[in-house]
Amino acid sequence: MPTVKDDSTAPHGPAFTGRRWLFPSAVIDELDTDGTPPGRPGRRPRRTARDWVVDITCFLISALIGLASAETVSGDPGVPPGLAVADQALGALACAAVWLRRRHPVALAAALTALGPVSVTAGGAGLVALFTLAVHRPFRYVAWIGGASLVLMPFVLWLRPEPGLPYAAAVVLTALLTLSAIGWGMFVRSKRQLMLSLRDRARRAETEARLRAEQAQRLAREAIAREMHDVLAHRLTLLSVHAGALEFRPDASREEIARAAGVIRESAHEALQDLREIIGVLRAGEPDDAGRPQPTLGALDTLVAESRQAGMKVTLVHQVADPAAVPASVGRTAYRIVQEGLTNARKHAPGAEVTVRVLGARGDGLTVLVANPAPDGDVPPVPGSGQGLIGLTERATLAGGRLEHGPRGDGGFEVRAWLPWG
Repeated sequence: MPTVKDDSTAPHGPAFTGRRWLFPSAVIDELDTDGTPPGRPGRRPRRTARDWVVDITCFLISALIGLASAETVSGDPGVPPGLAVADQALGALACAAVWLRRRHPVALAAALTALGPVSVTAGGAGLVALFTLAVHRPFRYVAWIGGASLVLMPFVLWLRPEPGLPYAAAVVLTALLTLSAIGWGMFVRSKRQLMLSLRDRARRAETEARLRAEQAQRLAREAIAREMHDVLAHRLTLLSVHAGALEFRPDASREEIARAAGVIRESAHEALQDLREIIGVLRAGEPDDAGRPQPTLGALDTLVAESRQAGMKVTLVHQVADPAAVPASVGRTAYRIVQEGLTNARKHAPGAEVTVRVLGARGDGLTVLVANPAPDGDVPPVPGSGQGLIGLTERATLAGGRLEHGPRGDGGFEVRAWLPWG
């Protein structure tokens, strides 16, 4: 398998095409790698609709917890009025600072953890800050700041006990809330990382598939070069020798010149025939095809009959104006396209009815269509190289035609080819 290199100049995968407003802007920023130049350096991604909903919800949670704590502080006779006002003012500032949680999660969490012993009303904002820290930063930051918050918690509750709750119950309840916020944030972070890792695997798989396709095409071209050299070298060498003899013997007799010209003409004709055969039978699919008669368009009925005997449902529509006039190389290519289409349908859509349509006329070209609907139920994966359609595309291109393949709107698959005739 070829090694995938990290090349910054290589084309990126497609941009994120889902419903952007349903995803966090941080995730979209990681997935949106369509190769477009980024904006200003250091500029943060724009909030999506989901981000605004989450931010507003976090602010409201902080404010509601802060209001509940403010009523508790105001109703506590042991708290001086000035201290209660300062506590509430710091809590309001902490709630307002929640809007900075995406930009400065570490600084905000550290500041609100330090503010915890001073302001009880900032507790809700502190929980939101710890949640944000767990979502956007690695665990080492959460461990230090979250650990400091858990260590300070018993002292804060000792100095400013919660009315109506025993000290131990207040410590346990507050610790559970803190750990729940941190755990929830770590779960969200792991889910996002899983999504990004799956997308990265998909990109790597696409890159490897592209490299394999390029390698298959390169191997096909190398096979073409080797075959042309092996078959044409002798005939072209013979042609060159006789042409050179005519050039260096201008005094040769008319019989010798005519004999040499005949050899040159025959060698050129045979070289052209060999070249047509090379292009026509290259990538035939089996190593020993060269020693056997090659199939033509007339063998389609036999191919379809064999597939039906194997249990396939095949409908053959043969609408060729003059089948006997189809060139052997074109008919052979059409045969191989139908053969590969039936093989793929047998592997990936067992039991589905396959439609094979061959139509055309001299001057209009030959059109070959192999289509099948979606299979009934799940089909177990079948091992294979996946290079058959790539080889057919290369073969059709060599013959001067074109081949297209892909899924249909109903879930089925279709292979369509056009080959020149005339």
